[in-house]
Amino acid sequence: MKSAEPDAPDPGRQPASDPPKRDAQWIRDAVVKHERSLIISAHRILMDLDRAREVVQETFLRLCAQDPERVQGHLTEWLFTVCRNRALDVQRKEKRMNPMSDQDLEAPSSPEPGPLQVLEKKESTSEVVLALTALSGNQQEVLRLKFQNGLSYKEISRVTNLTVTNVGFLIHTGLKTLRKSLARSNAPGMAQ
Repeated sequence: MKSAEPDAPDPGRQPASDPPKRDAQWIRDAVVKHERSLIISAHRILMDLDRAREVVQETFLRLCAQDPERVQGHLTEWLFTVCRNRALDVQRKEKRMNPMSDQDLEAPSSPEPGPLQVLEKKESTSEVVLALTALSGNQQEVLRLKFQNGLSYKEISRVTNLTVTNVGFLIHTGLKTLRKSLARSNAPGMAQ
């Protein structure tokens, strides 16, 4: 027994926008048969259950607008294609519109140092080079061989004809002198 709806259209004539009853049943059958698997498929793409359900709902809305004869014989393929394409569209849109986190804002956009880092490094290098010139010739030589060329104490010893112990002493005293000199030059302008 069917209940009459208020303002129901004449049963003999269907408005163009309402699907015939057989089409409505066809859509209900499609929902029952495919909704769950479409939600799972959309969820795999979007990783969000609510958005996946919205995508599936849009998929069935698009099915409502289709002529059943156009999708007959390949309904499952049509539903999964429409659902997948819509999920990918949502994913792309969200990637473009995702707000940047504080971590994203702090992360450098390029592996190359920015202008401020380049300037700071040049200033630091200039200070080190200036402080290095205040050292004895032997200290400068062993420090350069160690830190610019990466030689071991034994290799520096062979290059300079100094003992390994002497090389170690020159490096130790040279670094100590450099630290003191750099600490003095940075003391007035330090912002700590």
